[in-house]
Order: sequence, then structure tokens, then C-alpha cells
Amino acid sequence: MGGLCRPLQASMVWLAVLLLLRGETVNTAQEFDPYRVLGLTKSASQAEVKKVYKRLVREWHPDKNNDPGAEDMFIKITKSYEILGNVERRANYDRYGQMEENKQGQHQQGFNRHFHNSFYFDESFFNFPRSGRDFSDSKYLLDHAGFNSKVLPDSFKRPYLIKITSEWCFACVHIEPVWRETVQELEPLGVGIGIVDIGYERRLANQLGVHDTPSILGVVNGRVTVFHYSVVREHLRQFVEDLLPQRLVEKVTDKNYVSFLGSWHVENNPSVLLFDQVPAVPLLYKLTAFAFKDYVRFGYVDQGLTETSRLLHQFNINSYAPTMLLFKENTEQPADIIQAKGMKRQIMEEFVSNNKYLCVPRLVNQHLFDELCPIKQFHRRRKYCVLLITGEEPGFVPGNQAFLTFASSNTKDVLRFTYVYQRQQQPLCQALLHNQAPLFAQVVILERRSPGGKAVYRSVIGGWNGSDDDKTRLHEQLELLQRDPSYLSYDATLPELNNELAPMFLIQWINAAYDYFLQIYDDLLFSNWREMMPILSLIFSALFILFGTVIIQAFSDSGEEKPPPKSKPKNPPKTDDSPGRYSPSSLISPHPASRPPKKDFVEVTELTNITYISNLVKLRPGHINVVLVLTDASKNALLRKYAKEVFSFSGTQTLHFSFLNADKHSQWMPSILESCPTAARGDEHSSPFSGRPRDFTGHVLALNGHKKYFCLFRPVFTGDTDTGGESSSSSSSFDEGSRRKSRSRSRSQSSSRSRSREEWGSSGRGGRGGGRASRATSLEVHHKLDRLGLWMERLMEGTLPRHSVPGWPGLDTTSPSSSPAPQN
Repeated sequence: MGGLCRPLQASMVWLAVLLLLRGETVNTAQEFDPYRVLGLTKSASQAEVKKVYKRLVREWHPDKNNDPGAEDMFIKITKSYEILGNVERRANYDRYGQMEENKQGQHQQGFNRHFHNSFYFDESFFNFPRSGRDFSDSKYLLDHAGFNSKVLPDSFKRPYLIKITSEWCFACVHIEPVWRETVQELEPLGVGIGIVDIGYERRLANQLGVHDTPSILGVVNGRVTVFHYSVVREHLRQFVEDLLPQRLVEKVTDKNYVSFLGSWHVENNPSVLLFDQVPAVPLLYKLTAFAFKDYVRFGYVDQGLTETSRLLHQFNINSYAPTMLLFKENTEQPADIIQAKGMKRQIMEEFVSNNKYLCVPRLVNQHLFDELCPIKQFHRRRKYCVLLITGEEPGFVPGNQAFLTFASSNTKDVLRFTYVYQRQQQPLCQALLHNQAPLFAQVVILERRSPGGKAVYRSVIGGWNGSDDDKTRLHEQLELLQRDPSYLSYDATLPELNNELAPMFLIQWINAAYDYFLQIYDDLLFSNWREMMPILSLIFSALFILFGTVIIQAFSDSGEEKPPPKSKPKNPPKTDDSPGRYSPSSLISPHPASRPPKKDFVEVTELTNITYISNLVKLRPGHINVVLVLTDASKNALLRKYAKEVFSFSGTQTLHFSFLNADKHSQWMPSILESCPTAARGDEHSSPFSGRPRDFTGHVLALNGHKKYFCLFRPVFTGDTDTGGESSSSSSSFDEGSRRKSRSRSRSQSSSRSRSREEWGSSGRGGRGGGRASRATSLEVHHKLDRLGLWMERLMEGTLPRHSVPGWPGLDTTSPSSSPAPQN
């Protein structure tokens, strides 16, 4: 037992010694902190490091400072700047807490990194790299927060090329030379570079959708694209070019250069032309165009083409060096020009950045308004915005041109000349003009004071039409403003500007759908099943729900269409003459074409001045209102019969049922028949020349309020009880044979009825004969709707004649041709 304890005690002693040495090393490393020496934080920029170093060196130089510790302090400052002044050395220190040249520190750092695993490997001894990156890659390392806060927003201005690597990645070692050459070529052109260690940034790797190493990604406009080809420098360069939008740079020749330069009025942007000898557009020019795509239009002129000779001669282009011309409102003369044999990115970006606005740009959105007319800052110089409120009509063109001429001759830094169209920016114009609609253009001088929209302004008296007096008056007020800022004596709260360049919702939806399907196609093409599984699961779930709903609906519809089993009712249905409410069992539809009703009653609405508009004039398209015409005397009998005849059709959602009281609205029916001669032609009993009073009791109209037509049902002519149900008018029969029979019967019976009525009338009004006739009429009036069910079937089939009307008359409309009823 004692023999086992001795090795254990020795191990504990060695462990204590190692921990002591490690603590001493850490304390030694913590004694010197370059950030503390220079008085900086780790977030300080390189420019701040250089500025502080120069100040401290002058302060602690031994020749100028008599302090005894000045020399030591000077050495520490110089040593600190050697570490922090170099980007690679600073990144090495931030990551490992040491300098790159300190080999002993590297050995100790290697010990510190591997001691927690109870093993120690000196990588320099094996001469084998632990991962596919070196110390120079540390400045490109990305984490989750840095990617979302820096790379994604910056990807809308320049593309990013990102390498995915990990510890002990053997394949990463093979692509490292190609990657280094590609970075050295593309980074000076403006391409962003990033490296993600998948072992330390698992969350970022999941967001990017990459789980294999090595992998290379491209990020443009917030969209991630995976590189799937062999890692060759030419392929990576082409991959970056393919990430950029297709129509960034337009090819310009002698045929289209006039339209290209003249589009400044519509695009509201300057135009840049690059002249070069190569046929393809250089990648540097494409990257510059992508960075300024929201401000400037870019065109490329190939000097080797014969189609560009006139363009080269007009602008006197030197063919020995690339040339850039920038045009604003004047398309005949460039506003700026640059020519250099070795065109660099910094030169091009500075050239475009200094000329990215027109002389008088139009305010088309709030972002441009904030850039052109910034909010007043106390530590900055004042900025005044001279705003022309004008119109798009040709009458405003001379005044707009005069305003441009005036602005071109007054190029002061404190003034910014802009204009707006009153029709496009009505809220802004109403705030400045106090809701007045000017007949001519107006000039307003304003200064923005707060982000909330508060501004001070003053309108130029007399408006603006471009005359010399207007220019003199505006010039005097601008001079007065620069001497006395309080000249702007009015204040207002400006609303946010309308975005005139915002795409429509349909275009946004199409672009989003295009990107989505492009991503699906890319994943399917390269078999990225790990990312495709959620999408495929969503698609199949949606299809399953869709087809399941259709199948269930089909089975439910087939079950509803089966006729119910015939059973003899226990209680016989009530007759038409018996009062009361009809039960659904007595009103089962005998017509298979109609949908079974969901209720045991029919909802019938009376057409009044309140319900007339909603139930007819503004009836929804495809809906029909079936209206019964009745009187006070026949109301109960006809409504009971009407409900029985239309009950089987009440399940149709496009049908509505109403009734019209002819005693209250006596002129509506004559008015609608007179507006449609085809409908009034067959109404013999209602003709104004027949000598009889108009009686529309029992008429039914199917009214289509949207298409303005109706179908007419003329009631059965009632008479004797045994024959009243057989006679009918010519329009209520439904086949040619029955039509002839009904005509012959109606003629014979109408003559007998007319004679009997004449006899009743001659025997004395108000006697017993008249009383018997009125009682018979009240009992037999419901027979007028005997054939309404057949007419409803033809209505649902769409075989009834349709009578069009120019418009729907009012309920209280007075017919021009109607005559008052004869008075006794």
C-alpha cells in the first residue's frame, strides 16, 4: 500500500509545480498590456491607435521629458505600438495574449491550451498544422453577432466570400493556397472576406445552412449562396461575378447613349460612362456599380467596337487609358471626368461618391430627404434646403429649367437645391403651404431641426415662374438668410415623404417567390437534403391537408345528394287552405337539381324604402332576388303558397326571397314593365289600353341587381275551382303542346268569365253576388302560383328569357304613362 502511495505523491508534487509555473507565466503575461499602456480599449480603431501613439511618443520622449521613468515608458509605448499598430500582430495578441515573435510564449501557450486535456503536444515538433488557417486569417474570423450586425447589412453594398473551416480539417489544408491567392486578388477590388470556424461557431453555421468543411459561401443582398464547383481561382472569381445582379452595368453604343444619358429625369440619378479597351465589363467596375446602385446609373463603352466611334469622337476619349465620365442634367457636357492607367477602387469610389446626386435632385423618399437636407447639428455648419414645389405638367417646365440654371450658378456648401412634385408628395406640400393648392410653382427655404420632423421655413413671396425678378428676389433672400438665420420665422412638423420608388406588392411577391424557388432548385440540384427536409415536409403536409379536405368534402356531398327514404308521414300535411306553419316533411323537394334546405322555413323579406337598396340595387354579383307581388287582401294566402313552392330552392345561397306590396307601391311594377317593352308586350291584362285596372297580384320577378335584368312569371288565371288550375297565360306554359292547349282553354274560359263578371256587375254592386265573388277570389287566389315550382326549375337551369332594364326604378316612382284608377 505504501508503494502505491509514493508514485501518487510524486505525481501530486509535479502537478503542483506545473500549476505554479503556469500561474507565474500568466502573471508575467498580464504584467504587460499594450492597451493599458496606450490607454485604449480593444474596440479602438487603427486610426485611434496611431493617433494616441504619436501623442504619447512626443510626450514621453527622453529628450523632451525629464521624468526618470520616461525612457522605460517610451520603450513600453513603442513596444505596444509594434503589437497594436500591425493588424495581424494585434489579432494574434487579442486571440492568444502574446506577440507572434515570442517563440517561448508560443510554446507556453501551446502548453496552456493542451494541459486541460492531461496531454501536451508541441505542434512545431510534429510540423503538422492543426487546422487549415494561419495567423493571417484571424482578422477575417466571424462570429454570430458580427455576421448579423456587420456582414449582412454590408452585403447590400458589396459581396462577401466566406470560407467554412474547422479544427483538424485535412481538406482545408489543400485549398489554402488557392484561397490565399483569391483573397489577395479580390479583396483589393472590394470583395468582403470572412472565415467561420464551425467548431466554435455552430450557431452561425446552422444559420448559414452549412455543416461540411471545407465549404465556401457567397453573401449578396442578405442571401447566402453555396459554392459547388472545384476550388480554383478562376471559378471563385466567376462565382463572385455571378453573385452580382445581372443588369448592373448597361452596354452603351452610338445608338443608345442619348437615351441612356437622358434618363436622368426619370431615374433621378446621374450617369457614369466607363471607356475601356476590353470587351467584357471589368469586375472592379461591376463592384463599384453594385456599391452605388441606388445613386448612379453605370454604363460601359467598349472602345474596340466600331459602333462606339461617334461616342469616342464626341467626348474626345483617349484610348490609351480607361476613362470615366459623369453626367448630370447636362447630357452634352460631363460634370466630372477621371482618367488613369491603373484605375484603383479607392479612386473610383471617391469619384462616384463626390458626384452621386444631381444638381437639383427630386425628393422621392424619406431616405434621400435625410441625406440631402440633414437635421441641424450643433457642432456642424448649418444646411439649408431650397425646395421647389412644382408640377409634372408641361406648363411647369420653363420654371423648372430656370430653377436648375439658378442652382447651377449658386454652388455653396450650405445650400442644397431640390424639388418635389406636388401630386406625388401631397402631405409635405400641405404642411408647407397650409393646405393651399397653388396655381403656380412655389419656392420654400427650410432647415430641419429635429428627427421628429420639426423644421423652420419661409416661402419666397411671389411664387416662382423663372423670370429674372424671381431669381433676383430668391438671391436676395438667400443672402439675407446667411446673414441672419432667424429669417426663417415659420415652423412646421413635416410628415414622412412617400416612397415613389417602392415596388408594388405584386412585384415584391414575385421577387420573393423567385428567390425561394431558386433556392429550392439549387438544393435539389446539389442534393442538399439536410436543408431540403423541412421544406419537403411542409409541402407534403400541405398537399395531404388539401387532398384530405377535398376527399372529405366529396364524400359529404355524395351523402347529401342521396334521396331520403320514403316513409309515410304519421300526420298528413296541412292543406293550403288551413292556416299555420308548414313542417319540413311536407315540403320535401321533388326536384333533384335543388340543394336541400338547411332550415324548416323560408325567410321572406318585404321590399321597403329601407331594404330596397341592399336587396336589389346593391345586390352582390351572381345573386338573384325572387320577388312576389301581392296586396293586403291576398297577402296571407299568397305568402303561404309562395313559401311552399320555393321551399325546396331555399337552400341555394345565391337566391333571396322577398315580396312587394302593390297597395303601398302601386307604380313600381308598371314602371319596370314600361322600361322593358319585351316584358310588357305579353302582359295583356295589365295593358293601359285594355280598359281594365292593372292587377299584378301573383306576379313573380327574379331580379339580378348587378346585371340589371329580370325574369317574369305571370300567374295562372284563376276562375272556377275545377278549371282554375288548368288555365294559364302564354308565358307560364313550358312546352309547345301545353302552350296551345292552355291558349284554347284560356280563350274559352276567359270569355265565359268575362260574361259572368259582366252579369255580376250588372246585378248590383255590393249585393250578395258581389260578396260571393269576393269570397271565391280569396279562396282561389293561391292558385295563381300553381306553376311557380316549374318556373323556378327553369330559372335554376338558366332557360328563362331575360329582360334587360336601363336602371332600377325607385319604389315610389310615378310612371309617366300611368293613369289614375277610375273612381266610382
